[in-house]
Amino acid sequence: MLLYETKDGVARITLDRPEVRNAFDDRLISEVTNALAKAKNDSSVRAVVLAGNGAAFCAGADLNWMKRMAGFSHEQNLADAQGLADMLAELDRLPKPTIARVHGPAFAGGTGLVAACDIAVGTADAKFCFSEAKLGLSPATISPHVLRAIGQRAARRYFLTAEVFGAEEAHRIGLLSLLVPAENLDGTIDELLGHLLAGGPEALAKIKALIRAVSGRALDDALVGETARRIAEIRASAEGKEGIASFLEKRKPSWTRRR
Repeated sequence: MLLYETKDGVARITLDRPEVRNAFDDRLISEVTNALAKAKNDSSVRAVVLAGNGAAFCAGADLNWMKRMAGFSHEQNLADAQGLADMLAELDRLPKPTIARVHGPAFAGGTGLVAACDIAVGTADAKFCFSEAKLGLSPATISPHVLRAIGQRAARRYFLTAEVFGAEEAHRIGLLSLLVPAENLDGTIDELLGHLLAGGPEALAKIKALIRAVSGRALDDALVGETARRIAEIRASAEGKEGIASFLEKRKPSWTRRR
């Protein structure tokens, strides 16, 4: 159901259920969660690419899983939903950069995977839909990630209408970071990975934490002081000192030499 491979500092997590357009169920959610934990705990992994095999990125929830959920009690439904919410949170909070490789449909929960990644690169055949309303449901678990990506105004439209929209619109509203021809998809991702791997691994983790901490806050004295503290701490770290020394000495920093 899931492929996991590492090479040259990159972990590639690939949804591998092409026969159901990579729709997820409780088992696949668990496997993705475990793969993210594996990447997090592997010091050789510097970045993660999330992809889907076959004609789709991820078509959302598996129909058989939905049939089972229909008979669940409230407690069972809560536990089931918590698994998806936790998986998306793990993806969002992973202290390593993440890239979504998007082609074909990314519907419902699949859009949550896209939105929870740091960068999303898609092709012209990518299609998106928050289809929950037409099933009498709500996109609750994916909403924090999607709202952050596309904003409240676009969410009001697409959450309520449950209409399908294409890659150009996804790029315009911020769900896709980049829109590229299909033949350039992997090359573009490799180029981005080159930039990411040039950064200090601790710095990238702290930058992700910084974005979460600063977003949406008022620029008051508390925030000003916090940002000063954060840069002072990283300047004094071993990685910060190495980065500055390598720049002054006109050499590559140690984390790039290790590659």
